[in-house]
Amino acid sequence: MSFIHIRGEHGGLAAPVAISGQGSRLVRAGFLPLVDASILIAAAEFGFAEREGIQLDLVKDVSWANIRDRLAFRQFDIAHMLAPMPVASGLGLGSNPSPVITPITLGRGGNAITLSIDLYSQMQAVADLSDRQNALSNAKALKRVIDDRRSRGEATPVLGITYPFSSHNYELRYWLAAGGIDPDTDLQLIVVPPPMTSDALSAGVIDGFCVGAPWNMVAVSRGVGCIVAVKEDIWPSSPEKVIGMRPDWAEQNPDIVSRLIVALDHSAQWCDAVVNRRELALILAQPNYLDVPSEILHRVLLGQFTVHPDGRERTVPDYFVFHRDAANFPWISQAQWIYSQMVRWRQIPYTPNAAALAGAAFRPDIYRNALGPQAGVPKLDSRVEGGTVQDSFLDGAVFDPDDIPAYLQQLSTAGCEIKA
Repeated sequence: MSFIHIRGEHGGLAAPVAISGQGSRLVRAGFLPLVDASILIAAAEFGFAEREGIQLDLVKDVSWANIRDRLAFRQFDIAHMLAPMPVASGLGLGSNPSPVITPITLGRGGNAITLSIDLYSQMQAVADLSDRQNALSNAKALKRVIDDRRSRGEATPVLGITYPFSSHNYELRYWLAAGGIDPDTDLQLIVVPPPMTSDALSAGVIDGFCVGAPWNMVAVSRGVGCIVAVKEDIWPSSPEKVIGMRPDWAEQNPDIVSRLIVALDHSAQWCDAVVNRRELALILAQPNYLDVPSEILHRVLLGQFTVHPDGRERTVPDYFVFHRDAANFPWISQAQWIYSQMVRWRQIPYTPNAAALAGAAFRPDIYRNALGPQAGVPKLDSRVEGGTVQDSFLDGAVFDPDDIPAYLQQLSTAGCEIKA
């Protein structure tokens, strides 16, 4: 079966309508139950993949380590992955650094930092937070709590991340460092799979976490967490999830890769249309996908969510950007920013060769080859990151991929080894 598109009543790209056609090529894709898998899920559910002659077989998994291993062991052809995972694999980092590349990203946004109600109450007691949801003020308040606990000989907080080489790890560390907290000495970081974060917080195993939607909002709805920062507070353009694939699979299937990118591009356009967000939420809510109430998902997709069980609300209009402003373009400069964070937090030393290897994990050439010279496809592979008001880092730093050592020297808690 194949599909054609019709225009929706508001003029946006609607889901495809089935027409008769030939068979499709099966592509098995692993994913985790997160809202940022929307483009992949919509491509399968609404016929965008089938229209391009691809049958997406989506397999839900429970952890990023599983996703990594099942892609490496050829149980998956492609996978929903953390943006740092292909970079880490190219640098030989991790327990199974099998080569991975990404020719397309799955949009921007979706992460948040959530702390337990008890920890947030302690922050309120030592700082005048009132009802403001200011990410930097919250980080500084947490610093005061940590200092107070240390002076009393009490245990430091335990915060959850989803994977050592993850946007969540680097964003959480960035937020903590901006508040004067050293993530490696002032508190403890442990790995918790995304679907388990709310349960771990409720059980008191952790005092907070950084994870993708909807699990922050689930913690608030259960009355156990308070959202103190979102991804856009830390860096709006921070790369999030990508489609990962083995380089040999991409080389052996160039036509399939191109058609997959076209399908995902159409799916991203559909997901980006606000009028489609309720329908998308209904699909994501199904047990085989996120298994979370559709009303929570719809509000999250609109960037409207409750940040505290007392009913405090926050709206972030661009909490999810699925297509516009080149949201799917795999910028080499963003891969190299990821590498800079690995250097900053002592996961790997800096060398020019390693910086080049990190950048090679993102493949804008494959993206351009699939979509051609259409509007919105950047002509450059890299750019200065964080240099505008709309795209600034929380601490005001600016990342120039041509001078990573200079960038690292801006960061007060870098503590990293730089080799010329």
